[in-house]
Amino acid sequence: MYDLVIIGAGPVGLAAAIQAKRADLSYLILDKGVLCNSIYNFPVHMRFFTTAAELEIGNHPFPSTDVKPTRQQTLDYYRRVTQLEDLNLKQHHAVERIEGEMGNFQVFGTATIKGDLSEFNIQTKVVLVATGYFDNPNGLGGIPGENLDIVKYYYDQPHGYYDHDVVIIGAGNSGAEAALELWRHGARVTIVAKYEDVKPTLKYWVGPDLRNRIKDGSIRAVLSAETKQIRSDGIVVDTPEQKDLFIEADRVFALTGFTPHVHLLRKWGLKLQDDLSVDIDDTFQTNCAGMFVIGSAAYGVHTNTVFIENGREHAIQAVSAIETLITPDGIENASLS
Repeated sequence: MYDLVIIGAGPVGLAAAIQAKRADLSYLILDKGVLCNSIYNFPVHMRFFTTAAELEIGNHPFPSTDVKPTRQQTLDYYRRVTQLEDLNLKQHHAVERIEGEMGNFQVFGTATIKGDLSEFNIQTKVVLVATGYFDNPNGLGGIPGENLDIVKYYYDQPHGYYDHDVVIIGAGNSGAEAALELWRHGARVTIVAKYEDVKPTLKYWVGPDLRNRIKDGSIRAVLSAETKQIRSDGIVVDTPEQKDLFIEADRVFALTGFTPHVHLLRKWGLKLQDDLSVDIDDTFQTNCAGMFVIGSAAYGVHTNTVFIENGREHAIQAVSAIETLITPDGIENASLS
């Protein structure tokens, strides 16, 4: 019986584990992937928008000669913090079901160890969810062909697309940065977006660059477009000027954003608002006593308001509340209420 099971081994989940350890709570972190799985799946050469200091957890300095650290530097930092804190972490443990009540939850799931699958059942007094959202792509709304091999929902690196036709669906930061990097490495790039222009919220050093590349014809932009079909050789879109416009492609990157695991949150008994945000109080406790949700996982369609720098503060607030709740009196009073 653990005091606390933390679901999600990203920066926010790690921050919660550090806080739990320093409060002398017994805890376990579970993640369906690897340590910091979302950051691991970021583009290989990605650079964070925030500074190294704002990514720090547990008062561990993030030494970086760059003002804005890279994906690799950030992975190295969180791995080192995990080692220094000797955090109790199980990777490749996917949580599927949560049963019970505060003081006696059971967390069920499937572990993948050396290629073999095995079921697990872990008992805990409190559950804290910090699953983020980056590993749950929005998808393309069920259009024909969206599951073909030509489609990828994550952009990795540009080299393999030299002298290839690449279509990027989505003109937000992810799509814009991928388009520029692919073009600079010799790909023929077309951006397809449902808006009349690329998003005005693009990073200040990305927006002008992309607009200039579109203006000079280096990158093709098909705007105000609705994607109708994915084919093995490209995509079909409707625009105000032309119906069933075919765009040839060797690869289609659907970079249309991500949302939290809403279906899992509901399956675990949590109440959601109309905007898919979790119904939480000021300590991040949900309608289910003893279950907390922190970080972007709690914010539905508003994930652009929660980042590592404020999500790590959620961890401190939630664990402080948990520390009070798991006393015998706390559990008894919560059950009675």
